[in-house]
Amino acid sequence: MQIIIQVLVDAFSLGGLYALTALGIGLIFSVMRLANFAHAEFVTVAAYVLFALSGQPIVIGIAASVLVTLALAVLTERLAFRPLRNADPATMLISSFSVSMFLQRLLVFLVGSRIKTLDPLPMLGQAVTIGGVQVSSLKLVTILACAVLLAALTLFLKKTRFGLQMRAAAENFTMSRLVGVRANAVIAAAFALSGVLAAVVALLFAAQTGFVQPRFGVQLVIIAFVATVIGGLGNLLGAAVGGFLVGVVSILLQAFLPPELRPFREAFLFVVVILVLLVRPQGLFPARGLKERV
Repeated sequence: MQIIIQVLVDAFSLGGLYALTALGIGLIFSVMRLANFAHAEFVTVAAYVLFALSGQPIVIGIAASVLVTLALAVLTERLAFRPLRNADPATMLISSFSVSMFLQRLLVFLVGSRIKTLDPLPMLGQAVTIGGVQVSSLKLVTILACAVLLAALTLFLKKTRFGLQMRAAAENFTMSRLVGVRANAVIAAAFALSGVLAAVVALLFAAQTGFVQPRFGVQLVIIAFVATVIGGLGNLLGAAVGGFLVGVVSILLQAFLPPELRPFREAFLFVVVILVLLVRPQGLFPARGLKERV
């Protein structure tokens, strides 16, 4: 029973991080049909802001991290993607790679490539006892934070004007523009939300790993892209569900694979992904109007 509780906490904690990352990616894809690989650098920049302000009260660090990442996401959309909005998908994809590489190299130039120690939430280092099992308080807070953010994002998409416009744009962007949805505002709001989600993921992921370096967000975002594909490209619910599923499968593989095979956990994870896509090549929750594009 103790092992089951520990595995479940680990699975939901990692799954929540993947879900939030996949949502940040899915928000952009749903309205622009753009796979934004620069999302990894949004996460990394947020972590470096936390590192730069590590001597300040944590509230200041979190606020600065959110503001800087939000501004970076909106600026990236305005300078790199808006001028190419009518270009073909391959051009948009190359632009996304270019922004990612530029930000990564800029970080190396500014802060170096060495790994830096970062513990933004030291007060959560203690374990708590649940049912006789000691569980990391950081992982419990991660699960709670992910649940709250997912609920808040759901309310935003269903109850606010911008949220409804985003949902309409995700379903049929051309039709939504014809009925008065402002493309620039909706896309800028999607990038802003993705920046906020990236900052939250950076905070929680840095607290779990204890370090930051220029490729800090790359592995996380690669797995989140896989989760987005599994859930269904363009479907925000699918992105969240895909993230949780990938996190749960990853932890189960780590827990139950023989010790000599655990270093190859990602290989087994991708085998599971391939099997899922063979059965459901369009993802678990395919988006309607996927062929629509801005």
